[in-house]
Amino acid sequence: MRGSAASLGLVALLAGCMASPVHRATEPMRAAAAPFSSFPEGGKCLTELGQARANFSPLPDRYYGAGCSTVGTVQLAGLQGDTAVFAVRGLGPVTCPLAETLAGWARFGVDRAARTILGSPLVRIETMGSYACRNVIGNSGSSGRRSAHATANAVDVAGFDLADGRRILVTANWNDPDPAVRQFLRTVRGSACKRFATVLSPDYNAAHHDHLHVEVGGSRFCS
Repeated sequence: MRGSAASLGLVALLAGCMASPVHRATEPMRAAAAPFSSFPEGGKCLTELGQARANFSPLPDRYYGAGCSTVGTVQLAGLQGDTAVFAVRGLGPVTCPLAETLAGWARFGVDRAARTILGSPLVRIETMGSYACRNVIGNSGSSGRRSAHATANAVDVAGFDLADGRRILVTANWNDPDPAVRQFLRTVRGSACKRFATVLSPDYNAAHHDHLHVEVGGSRFCS
């Protein structure tokens, strides 16, 4: 009898441990013991990102609820160009596949375009952030559908700083009177469209008047 009572008590205890905890959508539900624990391919992505000579730190998985999470993410501090390392400003957590795609675009799409078209190498990419627990925003406001930002699969790129001191901003220079500046911005958008799944520019809608939205995953769309 005592053994049966002990067994019933253990079952009840385990059942209590397995119950879903109450949480707030703005607070992490869980931090994984190690980065990329949910994705076997995460280690391969980290290796490839290291081979691209990116300066990064893996981050723990976090689930925030309401469809928002930062799983398999890294913190990028610098990206390798052909001849030098350039910084990334304003960036939060990004998924490793996004970081890897961003590294390739920055080197082969942005840096080379800057040197070829504007005669000066890239030194810094200015962003408006990456992860944000929010919905897709259109001209009429929130769409009710989660943005790729909610899973750290998107970055909003605001502009580019060049070695000669020039700052090329999407909001100020998209329709710049200098044809070379306009060509540069459209060239980097075109190269982004070849690498990222979705690219949205000021030509898409008013909500993107001041940045290039680039994201990985999902169907392909470029505007």
